[in-house]
Amino acid sequence: MNIGCCTDIQNAKLVKEAGFDFLECKVVSLMEEQTDIIDQQAQFCRDIKLPVMSCNIFLPGTLKIVGNEVDEAAIAGYLEAAMPRVKQIGAEKVVFGSGVARSLPEGFSRQKGEEQIGRFLDVAADYAEPLGLTIVIEPLNQMESNIINSVPEAVRLAKSVNRRSIQVLADFYHMEVEREPLENIITAKDYLKHVHVADTDRKPSGTGSYPYHEFKECLTAAGYDGSIAVECNWSNLSGELYAARKYLAEVFAYPS
Repeated sequence: MNIGCCTDIQNAKLVKEAGFDFLECKVVSLMEEQTDIIDQQAQFCRDIKLPVMSCNIFLPGTLKIVGNEVDEAAIAGYLEAAMPRVKQIGAEKVVFGSGVARSLPEGFSRQKGEEQIGRFLDVAADYAEPLGLTIVIEPLNQMESNIINSVPEAVRLAKSVNRRSIQVLADFYHMEVEREPLENIITAKDYLKHVHVADTDRKPSGTGSYPYHEFKECLTAAGYDGSIAVECNWSNLSGELYAARKYLAEVFAYPS
């Protein structure tokens, strides 16, 4: 099991010093950089032995994939540029949360929205698979998206798309906000390829009251031994990283 941290690459040294195994950066931030800068960032992470294993914030909110204003050409152009950058930084997984981009416009057909998201993922898979990348569908709470709000929904979508590069993520924070049964992790075991964690009020792990040991038991029952990334709101990154890493090491019986 690998324990990582979601933050900017500029914080890579702090993340490494705190004992994390990998970093998860933003796809949209890679799109803001020149390719030579991405090469430098990737080399720096290799030098300090902190790989960028995954990327979140897949789509900017302005790139709608649901509704009557979907621009298929713009989506294809974005994917054509973004996916090689994800590969260039060294990542293996892309987190498909992107709540603003995927949310249904008011009054829009849910069925049509699901079809559009499925079509987007099928197109994205065309770009991901030649690069050996996996896209994990992230269920979000209803305050962030009005569609795909539970792990079973994400699994159904992955099954309907039926591409080997389209899998599922379980996010502890979103599951708790939605009061989703943690046992859904077990039923999703064949599709579960990445995990996000936080704690009460989306603060760092170990600072709240989330049932981490129950969460860990469900992951164990699912046979999950993959990547877990802290995705939270840091108030003092350098001061909180060590405590979060220590807490997760204790919960998951991982070497500290």
